[in-house]
Amino acid sequence: MTSVVNGLSLDVVLILPVLLVSLVLHELMHGVVANALGDPTPRAYGRLTLNPIKHLDPFGSLVLVVTAFSGNFLFGWAKPVPVNPAHFRSPQRGMMLVGAAGPLTNVALAVAAALVMRLVGPFGSSMAIGMLWRVYVLNLFLALLNLIPLPPLDGSRVLGGVLPPALYPQWAALDRYGNYLFLGLFFVIVARPSVLSSVFEPVLLGFARLLLPGWGL
Repeated sequence: MTSVVNGLSLDVVLILPVLLVSLVLHELMHGVVANALGDPTPRAYGRLTLNPIKHLDPFGSLVLVVTAFSGNFLFGWAKPVPVNPAHFRSPQRGMMLVGAAGPLTNVALAVAAALVMRLVGPFGSSMAIGMLWRVYVLNLFLALLNLIPLPPLDGSRVLGGVLPPALYPQWAALDRYGNYLFLGLFFVIVARPSVLSSVFEPVLLGFARLLLPGWGL
């Protein structure tokens, strides 16, 4: 297995539907948690739905398709769920919970896929095992990517939630530069796609070894 992350660009026909579902569930759970905490904004914008059209960003989807077919790396994004932290009892804690909901959803999907692989084991077809492996890798990859503590990624919300309250307003103010920071991250990944592989691959394989003992990973 030369590269878990870079290898995702293969078998695009199988990968894109998995990634589509994973992105939609990721964004949906942001909205579900925000709604549960008292913010009606996601519902007002029609984001409490499984309809992918409501969640997909046109440019992010285009980047996803182009990078998938490029064969070098896989990258893309969905439309962020609008959230108004003023509706939360504690904006700092509320944004942390909303931010964590997306990556935790992807981790749950990855764990579920690995456990099904372990359950079916030698009885599953190679195609079924391969599909479950893609679900595992893609979702854990999405979770790790989104947990980078850089606005506007979810990791910045999680980090903000554990900062001292006195520092939180300055941290939250960095959101105004979020698009530029994200664009910078994108260009770094375009220039050096191996960066994600070298950082994420040990986590992907290490976690898989815990969930799939005896699989020779």
